[in-house]
Amino acid sequence: MPFEYVNVDEAIARRGLRMVVVGNVPSPWGEAAKGILHIKGIDWVAVRLAYDSEPLKAWAGGQRSGPVAIYDDERPRAGWAEILLLAERLAPTPGLLPKDAAERALVFGLAHEICGEEGLGWARRLQLIHAGLQGAGGFAPRVATYLAKKYGYSPEAGAAAGARVAALLGMLASRLKAQRAAGSRFYVGNVLSAVDIYSATFMALLSPLPQAQSAMDAGSRAAMETLDAATAAALDPMLLEHRDMMYRERLELPLSL
Repeated sequence: MPFEYVNVDEAIARRGLRMVVVGNVPSPWGEAAKGILHIKGIDWVAVRLAYDSEPLKAWAGGQRSGPVAIYDDERPRAGWAEILLLAERLAPTPGLLPKDAAERALVFGLAHEICGEEGLGWARRLQLIHAGLQGAGGFAPRVATYLAKKYGYSPEAGAAAGARVAALLGMLASRLKAQRAAGSRFYVGNVLSAVDIYSATFMALLSPLPQAQSAMDAGSRAAMETLDAATAAALDPMLLEHRDMMYRERLELPLSL
């Protein structure tokens, strides 16, 4: 569903669902949240993150990051699971969490390994921070230095991040292959779940969509395309096939950054 960008003052004054998003780059957490709202058909407005805006920081509960979802006068929700649960409440159909308790737990577990602390997004950012600080591609040094504080970077953690990224990519690819062998295109059961959205959007950290579909500056694109041999080998084509299916059939293109 189309959404509009508004300024900070207008977002604060409005009712309904507003969401702070990082602008000009396909931040996977933000793109996943947009995808959830699109699939559910939820009306919302976007406000781009302004790091120097004190009113925005106060309204977003002290956050200087995105996404942060705010519905009416409810508390700001910044975590991936909080935003998913809010969307499930606002639009229960189509559901992105299974009714079956065991399958629901599986969805949350897989989603955490993509979105959560020490998950794919977290480890991949550490990997790109490390590369940037070592002069081996990745994030530009200024960006790497800023993100290093946010992600608890140390040289040891950075050096270990690549193995974690490869292990998670391998796990996700194995899951998709097992599901395909069972006759499903999706991560859990035979229907779309939140995991499919997270997997598709987080591939941007490893293989961004083409420029015509995801307009981003050359520096950001080059950073995200930094792949060492082990990471490139772990990026199974099955993961990108699944991403392409999701954007072709379920998610919006081009990205609105």
